Amino acid sequence: MKPIETIMRTAPVIPVLVIDAVEHAVPVARALVAGGLRVLEVTLRTPAALEAIRAMKGVEGAIVGAGTVVNPDQLKAAIDAGAEFVVSPGLTPRLGEAAVASGIPFLPGTANAADIMLGLDLGLAHFKFFPAATSGGLPALKALAGPFHQARFCPTGGITLDTASDWLAAEPVLCVGGSWLVGKGAPDENKIEAAARAASALRQD
Repeated sequence: MKPIETIMRTAPVIPVLVIDAVEHAVPVARALVAGGLRVLEVTLRTPAALEAIRAMKGVEGAIVGAGTVVNPDQLKAAIDAGAEFVVSPGLTPRLGEAAVASGIPFLPGTANAADIMLGLDLGLAHFKFFPAATSGGLPALKALAGPFHQARFCPTGGITLDTASDWLAAEPVLCVGGSWLVGKGAPDENKIEAAARAASALRQD
């Protein structure tokens, strides 16, 4: 099993996190891990993101990665910050080649057949299906899975606790990305842990 597949199979949901303040990083990570979600994707959407990755890596049991990586410079910055995996919203040859060369577990974003074919050309077979809800939803993913039977996916974007089970029941889906687990502002650890427990209880049929 490839390292990225091991990460994807760790829990049914990968929290997609936007960390606005570094001091929120550890409480958020601690609560998610306590709730059973060990794989954490910190999106590079805020100035605090890289420092948040460094901080979260100190939380026992956490597997911390960087999301919203869009170019090789961000890839390098994420790796330098200690990211254990990298997720991108899309896939370009330049980013894909840099990620493969780095050896880091990489989950590139795909939304159509051409994206998947580019990934396969680079030796990749694990993808983020993004944005899932507005790219045709589950019917589109199932249609893509036909010709690309070797591909496995983490659908992300517009998925909720109520709809996650439907996605997870699809054979090519190993996990889903979830942005519903952590609200904005100062983290409420009890609330986050409860949301994580509900998400970690989801399983494929």
